[in-house]
Order: sequence, then structure tokens, then C-alpha cells
Amino acid sequence: MDKRESNKIFESFKEDSKKFETPPEPKQQQAMDGSSGFDFELPTETVPLPTKGLIYPANHALHKKESADIRCMTAKDEDILTSRALIRKGTVIDVLIKNCLIDKTIDVRNLTSGDRNALMIGLRITGYGQDYTIEVDCPGCNNRQKHSFDLSNLPIKRLKIKPLEEFQNKFSFTLPKMNKEVTFRFLTGNDETELTKTFDRARKVSEVESVVTTRLAHSIVSIDGNTNRSFISKVVRNMPALDSLALRQFIEENEPGIQMDGEITCVNCGWDGEVEIPIGVEFFWPQGRG
Repeated sequence: MDKRESNKIFESFKEDSKKFETPPEPKQQQAMDGSSGFDFELPTETVPLPTKGLIYPANHALHKKESADIRCMTAKDEDILTSRALIRKGTVIDVLIKNCLIDKTIDVRNLTSGDRNALMIGLRITGYGQDYTIEVDCPGCNNRQKHSFDLSNLPIKRLKIKPLEEFQNKFSFTLPKMNKEVTFRFLTGNDETELTKTFDRARKVSEVESVVTTRLAHSIVSIDGNTNRSFISKVVRNMPALDSLALRQFIEENEPGIQMDGEITCVNCGWDGEVEIPIGVEFFWPQGRG
């Protein structure tokens, strides 16, 4: 994707970043019980959604919605990040996003991974700023070095292909070697959670991790019109590598989301180019945060 032609995510954060550095002055008001109290007006931001809501059905809270509003993170929201129960369940980020969304009817688990990631990045910017410092490996010499990335400059990958049916998360692709028509969908937060559990169970019984086939099987809705899950799993396991690669590349290239790439210059060998920005513990736990 040409970054010059791409939409930049949260450009307004650069201009408005000062309002996150200095908390707004509290205004005094009378509480409902007649006592004097303080009310803080928390800053809110509008987060652009990569899907523009074009693959959510009419009964979905984000149907045809190009954006979603969030409030900035608070100290209370930080408690969510330290919840051992939520960490064990693997639902920390979902609960955090849900807590900060203005529209509480939005089911975070049913959002596509791309829209969910956009909201996650938006929350991180409101909470700790747009600069994200993380260790990355140089592709030229494998030297590990710290680099700071500007999260507000990450381009948005918009939905470019049309769904088979309007406002449905279903798309078509023809396998080049088998010449079979595959209907697939972009995975949601729920799917990602289920995949993680599946991978964890598989590691306990086998040394071979079926990451490629399991992920494909979750993405595929039907093959030549056949929706039987056992049939789909069998075809995926025996699919020629050429078809598997072509399908995975097509899904990756067209999946709406945030392009998590950033430019670095290696201090060791001088290599200059783009690397994938890793999401580590520093994402919501910046260095020096107490």
C-alpha cells in the first residue's frame, strides 16, 4: 500500500495531543443528593473503522458506521489491564475496549479483528500517547534495537473487495489449482479467542502445530457451496500448498485493518526499510509507567 495515498489513522491526535497531557480543569457542580461534587469531562475521540461498517448486518450496532467514539483511558481502566482473572480468560482487551466505548450496545467480540485493532490503537493513543517504543529485529543483521513508532501515522487498510451479499462478511475466491470456489470471511474477536484455545489444546497432544490449516478452516464458510465443517476441514488439510498460499495471501491483502508497519534504520548495519511493528507488553505498559 502506498502510504502517500493511504488514510492516516487518528491525524487529529497530533493536533489535539496536548489535551491528554494536561487534564481538564474540574468543574464544580451540585450532586443529585444536594451535596457538592466534582465532575470530570473526559476527552473523547472518533476512531475510523477500516470496514466502514459495510460487512455488518442491519441489526449490528456498527451497520454502515464509518467510525466509533471512545473516551480516553482512565486510572480505573488501568485496573482492567492488571486483572488476573481477565488475563487468564484472555479477555482483557475486549473488556477494556467495551469499557471505553461510548456506545455500550457494541459487542466487541463480534467486531472484525481489523476494527477491533483500530479501537485498541485509539485507546492506547488516548491513554499513553502516540509514541510506542519497542525492541525490533533488524532484517539485515538480526540486531535487536529499540525504536519508537508513531501510532497516529499508521495507515488504514480499507475494505476494497465487495462481499457476496450486501452487508455480509462473506467473500469469494477461486483456488487456482483445484479450481474450486471458496467463500470465506474475515475473522472476528470471538474467532481469534477460539483459535487461541484450539492452539493451546493442540500443543498438549501434538508436536505439530496446525496453525495454517486451523486458521484457514475457521475462515472458510463453504467450498463449492458445501458448508459441512468436516468436509471443509478435510479439503483444507489436503489442499495443494499453492492453493493454500494463494488463498491466505488474498485474505491478508484484502482484510481491512491497520497496517502495522514502520520504518527503521539499523544502528548496527545501516539497513533502512519497513518492519512489522510487534505488539508487546509495552503497548499498554509503557516503560517507566508505575
